[in-house]
Amino acid sequence: MPDIELQYFAQLQDEAGRGHERRQTPAPTAAALYDELRNVYGFALAPACMRVAINAAFAPWDQPLREGDHVAFIPPVTGG
Repeated sequence: MPDIELQYFAQLQDEAGRGHERRQTPAPTAAALYDELRNVYGFALAPACMRVAINAAFAPWDQPLREGDHVAFIPPVTGG
């Protein structure tokens, strides 16, 4: 199982109760990893309204995950 570094922002950070964590996961893709995390933390946002970045670059949700990847889930941000 790959060891992945995760980073959460905004609403996801609030729902997870943390800004980052390290996690071993059997998830083959970012989409599968997000589904796993939704079951753990109850994330309310659907992937379709967010972006995912892997190793500091925006990536498709179906990109395969590898050992040591840094994955950031980026929800929509509003501001004034």
